[in-house]
Amino acid sequence: MDSGVCCHNREIIRRSNDLPHLRTSAIICSVKSHGEHGAVVRSLTPENGLVTGYVRGAHSRVMRPILIPSNVVQADYRARTADQLASMTAELQLSRGAFLGEPLASAALDWVTALTAAVLPEEHSYPQLHSALSALLDAICSAPSAKGWSLALVRYELLLLSELGFGLTLDKCAVTGSADDLVYISPKSATAVSAFAGQEYKERLLPLPAFLKEPVTPEWDDIFDGLRVTGFFLKRHFFEDRRRDVMAARSVLVDRLKRVVA
Repeated sequence: MDSGVCCHNREIIRRSNDLPHLRTSAIICSVKSHGEHGAVVRSLTPENGLVTGYVRGAHSRVMRPILIPSNVVQADYRARTADQLASMTAELQLSRGAFLGEPLASAALDWVTALTAAVLPEEHSYPQLHSALSALLDAICSAPSAKGWSLALVRYELLLLSELGFGLTLDKCAVTGSADDLVYISPKSATAVSAFAGQEYKERLLPLPAFLKEPVTPEWDDIFDGLRVTGFFLKRHFFEDRRRDVMAARSVLVDRLKRVVA
């Protein structure tokens, strides 16, 4: 990229010795301790996708409240070569640390950031996902009830599946091709199934909540059906044999949601 090119809040500079330098707004998604004092931080950026950097002094009194998943920072990445892990510095832009003490909100923040860090390939641009994640995090921290952001959570998980090539086909029946009376999803084909076509084997199908195919206001049962659908496909495609700790964070969130509405 040419020197001095600026795109929105992103800035990539080629210095005189041709060392890469990236300065961008970033949503912190995961922080993993590395050595005694440092941490490897994965963050979602508006234009550069998921970027990983090493932060020195990450456990200091100054940096700990900054390096919290879901916080927004102004990040500065520098690397000597293109294949080297970049060093990262971060200035706080938006803190969501106050929500760590709220069980439901903190579980939601933990899950969506851990999911994003675990499944996205690095440095592939996902501007739509960045916008959706930013809006979802805002909703979790400001919505008057969990019902509003739970719906946004299902839609974010569906968008992530779609962006990574595992989108669901919900506009026609996998068996008949009809768009009428779609009430199930085939776990094999990730395609909708009509009530008539799925009648004989409906126990093996997933529910298709109406809000996923038309603009209706869902009830909690519909939202939990939506979470069941997205959870099934997320586990199949990304977590079947690895990173079970990430799906455990989702289980905590769903359990807390169920207690809220019980």
